[in-house]
Amino acid sequence: MVTAAVQNPLRLIRLREVMERTGLSRSTIYDRMFNDEFPKQVSLGPRSVGWVEMEIENWIACRIKASRPQ
Repeated sequence: MVTAAVQNPLRLIRLREVMERTGLSRSTIYDRMFNDEFPKQVSLGPRSVGWVEMEIENWIACRIKASRPQ
């Protein structure tokens, strides 16, 4: 039996990839995080952070949906 975690593992992505996927600048990402308008980062160590890939994908999907008339 294959578990869901194995089929769809969580992946952390770094700031550069978040910026490439969203088209947002570093400062905009951090401003939106501060205002609870963007997914929060995950600490990977004393000087290292990442974002949960699925949370970024969901954020992008929500932006697309919000931009489309119903």
